[in-house]
Order: sequence, then structure tokens, then C-alpha cells
Amino acid sequence: MPFEDLGFAKVDHHRQLRRGFPEVIYCPGKTAEQIIEIFSNLAEKGNNVLATRAPENVFNKLAKTKRFPNARYEKIARAIVLRQKEFEPSKSVIPIVTAGTADLPVAQEAKVTAEIMGQRTEIISDVGVAGLHRLLQQLDKLQKANVIIVVAGMEGALAGVVGGLVSCPVIGVPTSVGYGTALRGFAALLTMLNSCAGGITVVNIDNGFSAAVTASMINKKIEANR
Repeated sequence: MPFEDLGFAKVDHHRQLRRGFPEVIYCPGKTAEQIIEIFSNLAEKGNNVLATRAPENVFNKLAKTKRFPNARYEKIARAIVLRQKEFEPSKSVIPIVTAGTADLPVAQEAKVTAEIMGQRTEIISDVGVAGLHRLLQQLDKLQKANVIIVVAGMEGALAGVVGGLVSCPVIGVPTSVGYGTALRGFAALLTMLNSCAGGITVVNIDNGFSAAVTASMINKKIEANR
């Protein structure tokens, strides 16, 4: 049965761009040559392009082609970013809250993803449960947000703490930060999934990209309705 006969609409590049989606390449498992070829094919259509988990040597090889001088490498986020279409920036800011400095690579991935989708962001770093007084100092900003991303490793308790303090959706991102029994992020994942604070949803371990896409969609919908 054709896809259209099921009542679903086709999703094409133009519709994705209207929604603010960039073209995205997940780099692990691909060679540098494959990444550059895919990147070039997408960029030549005039689209915004985001390559996640990209090694710096891949960007260096892309830069040597001199085909996309506006492409830049976000070292902490491990992302290649090319902006060719601009979207009206969001009126509100999406806070990206990290428990510790070690969570910054995932937080920065979320940041560059949200920003290429036209969202304003602010990283609020190092406010985990070992220093809750620093979190409380940021409470006014958090309570004004439409949606919040919380990035935390170790036991991952920060998402539940933030969820208990605000009245907006919280997207928890467990990270693979922590000693042995952190189990490369599984401990944080289970803590976030079992949080008793309402309004928390959880993405995969280290998946700042997915958290940012979801947060951007929520924020865009809220602002459109206003």
C-alpha cells in the first residue's frame, strides 16, 4: 500500500526547513570521505547543515575543499555547523543546565542544535546536587523558561530537582560521566526515568541533539500560539 494511502503526509526537505530543521549527519561509523560527500550534497541545496560527533580532522579536510567557507567547527560540541538560511530567533531562551563541567560536551551539542533551529539558548553550568545553592541562584531564569534541558551524569538527580522547582517541561539528558557503577550513563538514565517530579521526559544517554530538537519544537509551538 502506498505511503500516501495510509493518510500520512510526505515529509520533504522544504517542509523540514519551514519547521526550522537543519539537515543532520551523524558522523560515527562513516569515513571522512563519506561525511564530506554527504555534507556537500546537502549544503549544495542551500540548506543549513549540522554534522554531529564529528572529529576535528574531518572538518579540516572539509575546510581544505574551500567549498563552504562559512562552515565552522564547534570543538567542545564535536559538531560541524553550516548556516545558510536564517530563522527569526526565538523570543524566549532555552536554558541548558549542566550538573558539572564534564557534562559540557553534551550540553554544547544541544546548544548548537537548538541555535541552528533558530532558538536562543543559555548554558547554566556546574549547578548539580553537590552545589544546589548555585542552582537556586538561577531559579528566576529557570522559572521564566518554556522548556528546560538538564544534562547530568553520575546519579543524574539534577533533572528531578529542576523538575520539582519549575512549571515547564524538563528534558533530561543522562551523560556517560561517572565512576564504575555509573555504568556509562545507565545509572543517570534510570534515575531520570524514575524521578517522582512530574513533567520530566528523558532522551538517550549523551543525546544532546535529540533533547535540543524536542525542546526547540516545544518552544516554537508555544511561541507560535502566543
